[in-house]
Amino acid sequence: MADSSAASAGALPRSVRIGYGSGSVATGAFGTVPGLMLLPYLTDQLGIAALWAGLIVFLPKAWDVVLNPIAGRISDRTVDPAGPRRPWLLRAGIMLAGAFALIFAAPDLGSQGLEAAWVLVFFVLAASAYAFFQVPYVAMPAEITSSYHERTRLMTARVAILAFTIMLAGATAPVIRDAVGGRAGYQVMGLVMALIIAVGVVSAYVGTRRAPIGAVEAGAGSLRDQLRIVATARDFRLLLSTFMLQGLAIGCMLAGVDYLAREVLENQGASTLLFVCFVGPALVLTPVWAAYGERVGKKQGYVVASLILAAGAALAAFAQVAPAVLVFTATALVGVGYAGCQVFPMAMLPDAAATDAARTGENRAGVYTGVWTAGETLGLALGPGVFAIVLAVGGYVSSEGGDVAQPGSALTAITLGFSVLPAVLILLSLWWLSRYSLDADEVAAAARPGVPA
Repeated sequence: MADSSAASAGALPRSVRIGYGSGSVATGAFGTVPGLMLLPYLTDQLGIAALWAGLIVFLPKAWDVVLNPIAGRISDRTVDPAGPRRPWLLRAGIMLAGAFALIFAAPDLGSQGLEAAWVLVFFVLAASAYAFFQVPYVAMPAEITSSYHERTRLMTARVAILAFTIMLAGATAPVIRDAVGGRAGYQVMGLVMALIIAVGVVSAYVGTRRAPIGAVEAGAGSLRDQLRIVATARDFRLLLSTFMLQGLAIGCMLAGVDYLAREVLENQGASTLLFVCFVGPALVLTPVWAAYGERVGKKQGYVVASLILAAGAALAAFAQVAPAVLVFTATALVGVGYAGCQVFPMAMLPDAAATDAARTGENRAGVYTGVWTAGETLGLALGPGVFAIVLAVGGYVSSEGGDVAQPGSALTAITLGFSVLPAVLILLSLWWLSRYSLDADEVAAAARPGVPA
């Protein structure tokens, strides 16, 4: 009864916040490890040329761009005692874990083409399952609380767990690979990460069992009609454009971590330290960003976090000539900004979806989050692809597990792809964010009965 009364007032019990946030264990592992490990696996273990490797990394995520809005529409129309979203967490999440383990389990088929096809097929399967997990998962905050600030607190728990998972997965994946060595190292690493994903899936499903279930009716009309309506939501478009560009920037940095550590810093183990520097600040500062956002507003907090992230990325441009400690410091600064750049947009998204639902009486949260997740996926997918192009332009030499001396142009390409390019993208994204106008007063007004659509 206490949980019910809290929920009715817009507040959520801590158990639901933590339960919901635990889903980020799955999203953090799947969002981080392929971006960090798959491109090196293809170029330096299977011997696939950088451009082809970048295409393999990109195609499954491009497929998700098409699939995500469909997944959102299906979840909007799902009828289940557990609600329209929760059943998908378990159904799709278990499939995601299984397919993920197989991505890095390609046997020696005696052909680069066949081995590349293996990776592509199972990455597509994993990406498809991820769409049906992630879209319902991201849609839930718009329905389980009506409070503008409670959504920020809900995202605080989610981002804190996300940051911990990124650090855990990103730091341990290279360690597991290097400890075992060769293809077997990637296989063991993939299996361990799949188990981590499964833990997050089950925890999210069980942990949200007491979360309120939204009662808003699913939107009428076809998926195309719903997408057309969502496309007219100005603030949503601006927020999504900002987040997509920033996802592209983060995708470039994730793809470059292993290359920067191994080729520029000449220390394979540095990739783990870089990840700790990147994610460590988020574990401490996520609640600070949330408190700052409640004081100055989500948009202003997002701007400040973006500027800090861009400054850290730009500082990393000196990686070839400066001491390694400067690179680690720059990466930590990126981590400070990254924490805010996750808290604020993920708290602003349900505001847009819930405002639409309150004004129209129709639930398009799944379509909103489907489009959102499609944009996020596209940005993160383009990151490794763009970084692969930068590698190719710099003359990076692929290999089949052996050490290859890289030309100076390749080292410069790695450095710029990890630093200057992401910094420029982050700064460019602020043009769209500056035009975003949805605030706490507007969200509250839309939620009051009698407000016209």
